[in-house]
Amino acid sequence: MDTSVTNQNAVNPSTSDSGMWMSDKQRSISRLRGRRRSRPYLVLGLLLPALCAGAFLWISLATDDHRPVLALAREVTVGHVVTAQDLRSVRVEVDPGVLVVDAGQTAGVVGKTMSVSLPAGALLTPDAVDAPAIPVSGQAIVSLALKAGQFPAEVGQGARVAVVFVSGGTSGAVPHASAPESGTWRGVVTSVAMPPSEQVTVVSVQLAEAAAGQVAAVPVGQLSLVLVAGGGR
Repeated sequence: MDTSVTNQNAVNPSTSDSGMWMSDKQRSISRLRGRRRSRPYLVLGLLLPALCAGAFLWISLATDDHRPVLALAREVTVGHVVTAQDLRSVRVEVDPGVLVVDAGQTAGVVGKTMSVSLPAGALLTPDAVDAPAIPVSGQAIVSLALKAGQFPAEVGQGARVAVVFVSGGTSGAVPHASAPESGTWRGVVTSVAMPPSEQVTVVSVQLAEAAAGQVAAVPVGQLSLVLVAGGGR
């Protein structure tokens, strides 16, 4: 008689396959859910640095004491008429007690006359372009009647010049007490005019008060102007 022995531990193939399929499906669902849960954190991680940078920029701008003011783009001298090319805007931190000219006031500055000489890069102050007290303290202005050839054609308002004594004029020699050892006086041109009925050009030069007196004592025709370094308009 045959005896059939049933192995109770044997696994039904169809049941095993079904279990494995369910296990894989559950793992896939679990991974998908994990990915979905991680997406908000990923987006937050990307946005957080940008939000921090924006907040830092906003705080920096809110607490920034720098403001745009006018500075000189090039050297200017007393008597120079300010042009737009002479100015540039710079952002600087200005103490409350320091007087400056805001960059928005450029139109009101252009066309005014410099009352002081300032180097390139210097901040413009209101008193530097106010109606100047000409001549300034310790200075004097002398007018020279010059003919063609006695001054360069480039000489204009604000130019730095040397007033040179030229011997051999027809009106006599310069008084010995008036002549400097170098024979020249340094000054700044404040105006240039050509009277319509005259054959001369009248150039007004601002010099030290003592030098102006010496120049005024020189007879007409014995002075010439020389344009010196930094003397362009």
